[in-house]
Amino acid sequence: MYRFLFSSKWLGYFVLAVIFATACVFLGRWQMDRRAETLAEINRVVSNYSATPIPYAEIKNQFDSLDPEREWTQVQLRGSYDLDGQRVVRNRPLNGQPGYDVVVPFRLTTGEAVVIDRGWLPIGNNTPGRPDVVPAPPTGQVTVVARLKPAEPKLDRGAVDGQLASIDLASFASELPYPIATGAYGQLASEDPAVQPMPTPFPKPATEEGTHLSYSLQWFAFGVLMFIGFGYAARQQARNAAIDAEDEEDEQIIAAGGTPKKRTPAPRKNKRATSEEEEDAILDAQGY
Repeated sequence: MYRFLFSSKWLGYFVLAVIFATACVFLGRWQMDRRAETLAEINRVVSNYSATPIPYAEIKNQFDSLDPEREWTQVQLRGSYDLDGQRVVRNRPLNGQPGYDVVVPFRLTTGEAVVIDRGWLPIGNNTPGRPDVVPAPPTGQVTVVARLKPAEPKLDRGAVDGQLASIDLASFASELPYPIATGAYGQLASEDPAVQPMPTPFPKPATEEGTHLSYSLQWFAFGVLMFIGFGYAARQQARNAAIDAEDEEDEQIIAAGGTPKKRTPAPRKNKRATSEEEEDAILDAQGY
């Protein structure tokens, strides 16, 4: 009954089903990998974002080479801002609004220097390509609490004087007359003494998992449904072939002067199924 499955047409259908299902599995696994990355980031935020700040001396090695598990860790630093080294970083959208980040070298009392991202500024209205005002950091000795963030890669685009294309610390260091840590920077959480005005503080990162799990399950389901659809089509083809065989047998019986067997009509795909009463009426009208 199902020997037609070995025909070239149905083998082609099967190959297409396998290819489609394989693609669905690949996409489902890709969504699962993205979910794993999202969960890892959420765990880092939950564990580190609001934890007690760690003194710089205990974690200073992270500014040279940041362990991904240490991202968002709060660090307490004591020193002073270098206003002459202040830069704005271009193309930094926040909540869908274009703008800039303000980064300032922070020279610790121990003699080392790190970069602090003090916050966000909207695009300016007075001079194209620049913020209207860049708030100055507090002067003198300052106690800063900042969250660790990894250095960003260098971008293949330039920036005007006083601006950076990204928080590429190695390139930034080349513009300063003293060395700075180039493995990580600090995203400002608080500073004492505080000053006004201030750049807009950064919001807490989202801790929602998102839709990766539901998307992955949908892709896996699509792959399974492809084979279910293939099986249904094959079953329907077999039923139609069986009906055609019965019709041919009846025609041969009638041609030989016999009476065909009365059968309950089976619905055929894409053909209107007649009721049993309609079938009996047809047979009676034909004299059977």
